[in-house]
Amino acid sequence: MASSALSAAIILAAGEGTRMKSSKPKVLHTFAGKTFLNRVMDSVAALNPGTLAVVVRFQGERVAEAARSYNEHVIVIEQDDKPGTGRAVQCAMEQLSANGELTGSVLIAASDMPLLDAETLGALLEFHNNSGNGATVLTTVLDDPTGYGRIIRDSEGNVLRIVEQKDANSSELAVHEVNTSVYVFDAAVLSKAIKGLNSNNAQGEFYLTDALETAKRESAVGAFAAPDPLSVEGVNDRVQLAALARAHNLRVCEHWMREGVDILDPQTTWIEDDVIIGRDAVILPGSFLQGHTVIGENAVVGPYTTLIGATIDAEAHVERSRVQETHIGRAANIGPWTYLRPGNELGEGSKAGAFVEMKKAHIGNGTKVPHLSYVGDADLGEHTNIGGGTITANYDGVHKHHTTIGSNVHVGAGNLFVAPVTVGDGVTTGAGSVVRHDVPSDSMVYSENTQHVVEGWKPEWER
Repeated sequence: MASSALSAAIILAAGEGTRMKSSKPKVLHTFAGKTFLNRVMDSVAALNPGTLAVVVRFQGERVAEAARSYNEHVIVIEQDDKPGTGRAVQCAMEQLSANGELTGSVLIAASDMPLLDAETLGALLEFHNNSGNGATVLTTVLDDPTGYGRIIRDSEGNVLRIVEQKDANSSELAVHEVNTSVYVFDAAVLSKAIKGLNSNNAQGEFYLTDALETAKRESAVGAFAAPDPLSVEGVNDRVQLAALARAHNLRVCEHWMREGVDILDPQTTWIEDDVIIGRDAVILPGSFLQGHTVIGENAVVGPYTTLIGATIDAEAHVERSRVQETHIGRAANIGPWTYLRPGNELGEGSKAGAFVEMKKAHIGNGTKVPHLSYVGDADLGEHTNIGGGTITANYDGVHKHHTTIGSNVHVGAGNLFVAPVTVGDGVTTGAGSVVRHDVPSDSMVYSENTQHVVEGWKPEWER
């Protein structure tokens, strides 16, 4: 969705968000895997504005660094010590107009609306451009408008004024259409409107809503009601954040169920926006699907499983496990209580069983690591079986080293592979073996371990 008429977009990210009771700015709190600021910037950038600007103040360097990481073309503008949304726009327009007056439309959006989407903004911009308004306010209609500024329209539908809750009379309080703090202005109208702002009010702040009064003298001020109230809901504290996140997540779960995915309990299943799930997959209760996770058809995930940037092929089963940035092959079986750290590749029909941990491990087709083992920085061939309690000792205190174990290898229980070491194909190892040197294919290796028995022995405290 794009519009050549959008000369600039200004995202307001200067506030502290004191009601969050946090050491970090409100705009850097996360929602469904991305920060508020990231989500709003992505939605605004989808409109292809001529300039994308973010206004910062509280912990400005921290917010600026985050903004630049989300979009390398962003212009960061620092608000001075004068408070208020109006002052933020004044600072932005001063900098954006330094090389000549802006023409066309200017979008202004708050950054504490994590579900503000490109479709809603595009519809707002189209309405504004077609209406001929000098300014257009994005509104929504709420069943319970308590706490929001009310939109008071005239008989032709234009905005007469925005009345804050504390200043509204009984008839104004009965209005259910509210301000969302998102606006589109004609650039020339905005430039004139913000010049006259002052802080002569109870809060001592420069209010952007006051600019609408000036805009009305220049041309009409219209309003466009967002069709989905959830898309323009703001977050002021953690209670609101949790409620909005749950409402959004329920929609995400419903979407995937309508796409043919079984989600047994949407109330305990959390799915972030970038996740992709194949048809007839089953997501069991207590599962968290995060990042760019991809789940194939007929796969089973859960219960109580966390996937972070993982790829799960068709018919695989991941139960009660944590999987990060790992590719699990078709019909593989993972868990329960398995921890797959980043960088693993598990082949078709492979297994990582109970209480197994892996990191940067390549597990061949049909190879099984059933239980109580650690496999790190290792390549295991096909159809190999690793006995319980086996460890690849990959770290010497300074460097990580690699272990290679071939195909059709039978590893006994309690083995220790001291990397770097290579074990060929068709090898059998004895229980309790410590393998420090390379083992050729089609051989057997074991460690001599003398057993000593001391009869009648008692611990010192019993003597």
